[in-house]
Amino acid sequence: MSLIEAWDAASATPFHPFVSKDSQFAVGFNLLMIAIILTGLFGLNRSFLSLASLGVPASVLFGFGAVFTICAVGVYV
Repeated sequence: MSLIEAWDAASATPFHPFVSKDSQFAVGFNLLMIAIILTGLFGLNRSFLSLASLGVPASVLFGFGAVFTICAVGVYV
């Protein structure tokens, strides 16, 4: 399949994002707040079990929350 054929085939199925543009800020803000809470709980009890149950999810939520918030507010240069 050539690139032109793939391009034409993709036009039949438009992309629909999981989170709409209107709700990206709310989703991103909530993910950031949950990440901050989980980080605080992880700081109270730093063990290997809390690293797996609180630390890793907090970092993943912070990453996704930051990306959603940046996409929602836009980056203006």
